[in-house]
Amino acid sequence: MKQRKRVRTKGKHMLSKLFQELKEGDKVALYADLSVRGKGIFPRQFHGRTGIVEAKRGRAYIVRFKNGGVYKRLIVSPAHLKKLQD
Repeated sequence: MKQRKRVRTKGKHMLSKLFQELKEGDKVALYADLSVRGKGIFPRQFHGRTGIVEAKRGRAYIVRFKNGGVYKRLIVSPAHLKKLQD
């Protein structure tokens, strides 16, 4: 996991990322944005995993992904999700 951000982006919150809208069935990657610490973040072991958006809960999304042959679900803030191209 990336421990720090580049100097020019350090401390900045990308508003477009905080307010991004995702639909059910979208493929996303879990990437922890360290400047939004503690808000809907997930455990470090899942950093870089890809999954599918199942539903929206409040401002966060429920993401389903496979971990060691078992499907897991996480509730993640949109700041920590990157939409993948289909």
